[in-house]
Amino acid sequence: MNKLDGVRAVLFDLDGTFADTAPDLARALNRVRAERGLPPLPPEIARPWTSSGARGLLKAGFNITPDDKDYGDLRERFLDFYEKELCVDTRIFDGVPEVIAKLRARKAPWGIVTNKGKRFTEPLLRLLAVDHLAACAVSGDSTKHIKPHPAPLLLAASLVSLPPAACLYVGDDLRDAQAARAAGMRFAAAGWGYLGEGGDPGTWGADAVLARPHEILELLF
Repeated sequence: MNKLDGVRAVLFDLDGTFADTAPDLARALNRVRAERGLPPLPPEIARPWTSSGARGLLKAGFNITPDDKDYGDLRERFLDFYEKELCVDTRIFDGVPEVIAKLRARKAPWGIVTNKGKRFTEPLLRLLAVDHLAACAVSGDSTKHIKPHPAPLLLAASLVSLPPAACLYVGDDLRDAQAARAAGMRFAAAGWGYLGEGGDPGTWGADAVLARPHEILELLF
């Protein structure tokens, strides 16, 4: 694997890259389905939509889009259920704790950039016991725009006091690749993630497609 010269910080997408949040998100979705007399959606159907957040999961669960009149009410109900059981079965992906430990040992900052709102991101990172370790945590409402707009990644670069070109962004969705390119960052696709609507990560123009988190270190050191 070719090393990425000049990279001094690693930024992670949250859902499907840093942590496996799919079980708790699927539970919230199924609570909304139950209220409407629908059977649970099997995890294997919900999981690929997880990186698309509420929009993707509500599409999977109700075949509904933000243009539908019921979307707003369903979304709020879904998010309320999720907030109450935010970190029941959510786990950091195997291998990621070792990666962040080695980054810290090398004095390389790391952080989170997600489209998830602050009301979920900040308590979730606390519950996962990593909030004090991250150099930054940029949420979907930290800037006026969400990914694939570059604004969240540019904010993260400023928070770690590095130019965008010195940062590697790791994500599991096509929007992550698009945001990284627009921000002037290097990008690695998280092959262990949900890889939902974006299709084959090999077509995203990534600097690398990774099978396991430890391969991040091979790109840097």
